Amino acid sequence: MTSLNDIEAATPEKRSTEAVKLTTLGSGVRVVTETMEHVATAACGIWVGAGARHEHAEEHGLAHLLEHMAFKGTKKRSAREIVETIEAGGGEINAETNAEYTAYFARILGENVSVALDVLGDILTEPAFDPEELQREKGVILQEIGSYEDTPDEIVFDMLMETAFSGSSIGRRILGTPETVTAQNKQSIEGFLARNYRTPSIVVSAAGDVSHDAIVTDIEKLLQSVGADRAIAAESAQYIGGDARKIQKLEQAHVVLGFEGLPYSDDSHYALYVFSNLLGGGMSSRLFQEIREKRGLCYEINSFFSPFSDSGVFAIYGGTGQRELKEFMPVLIDVMQAAAETASEEEVARARAQMKMSILTSLESPGRRTEQMARHILAYDRVLSRAELARMIDAITVEDVRAAGRKMLLTAPSVAAIGPIKPLMSYDTLTTRLGTARTGRSDAPVTGV
Repeated sequence: MTSLNDIEAATPEKRSTEAVKLTTLGSGVRVVTETMEHVATAACGIWVGAGARHEHAEEHGLAHLLEHMAFKGTKKRSAREIVETIEAGGGEINAETNAEYTAYFARILGENVSVALDVLGDILTEPAFDPEELQREKGVILQEIGSYEDTPDEIVFDMLMETAFSGSSIGRRILGTPETVTAQNKQSIEGFLARNYRTPSIVVSAAGDVSHDAIVTDIEKLLQSVGADRAIAAESAQYIGGDARKIQKLEQAHVVLGFEGLPYSDDSHYALYVFSNLLGGGMSSRLFQEIREKRGLCYEINSFFSPFSDSGVFAIYGGTGQRELKEFMPVLIDVMQAAAETASEEEVARARAQMKMSILTSLESPGRRTEQMARHILAYDRVLSRAELARMIDAITVEDVRAAGRKMLLTAPSVAAIGPIKPLMSYDTLTTRLGTARTGRSDAPVTGV
């Protein structure tokens, strides 16, 4: 049976083969790799520490638009040539934008890593931003926004962030709005790129059948035209909490109850992960057992915790029927408060084991490992070893978990709800039940179609 300790206790030769290697180039670009034995494929990517929260108000949606435009042609490759080059090497290429970073990555045969890096470097340093392509892609994103608006179990999370961080850039929807996306042009995209895509904010990560030295050599050439001055920091996240509700004719009510979480820099955030797991992380969790299995109040119930560089959000999502909604919130609150006071050693041990499982899973996929290393570098400026992560997880005590839960429950609640939600507990009643001050934004329900 393989464990984290077994992995770290491997022979020196194996540790050397699998060791993470990190090089910071003179430009400030950080290159991190891990060679994985018996793997013939590779994952590689370029992570930029600039996402939606780095936009100015008039640029809302621009980070995501830039990600889309990166694949629409460069000065030496057409959009079709970009994908054909990658697929000719057996690979695939993609990208993602979130609040704090944008990632461009490829999965490919190990022998073709240099080809993938050449394409990724090309789209970051020589984008064409052809006006006709830009117009078409804005149309695609407008369709994406429309499709997203038709998905209440997804839009409710955007409502949560807009409410929890109202007035802060981190709370704005990543896709933008039809108005702000339509307003963007080649000049605004180039301005965002020049301001935020700087070498100290860039991490190149690769795992699988890769050579660290070869990748360092490639990146020194490919990214030499990127400015080396440090990008301007994003505005601080300001969590305020509040209430946002939208009455809409749906079969289910989609409800999210949120609180302020902890940033990556707070060591207690690992204990909050454990609290989230035992509260609503699986079928054995308190919420699943009490709300679904025992009371049958909903089909789906789960909790999650998302830390940011300077804040975080902890939330519980439930999809329930209108008849069950009146009972849903009181039970949810009772379960949360009880967990913060009575979380057991057995529950904590089970949650720790599931966190270790997640870490071990990252060993099996070059793509997962590549992303994990890049995120570590962006958050901590180093890669946390598996043994270090295991020790941190094992060190979490029952009281650590309870304290993290109690601290979180003292913050102002954020409510986002959409659907047939008239029976849902009022925000005033909610704050009274929680014993917290009423704060933030409170929106009167809006009748939808």
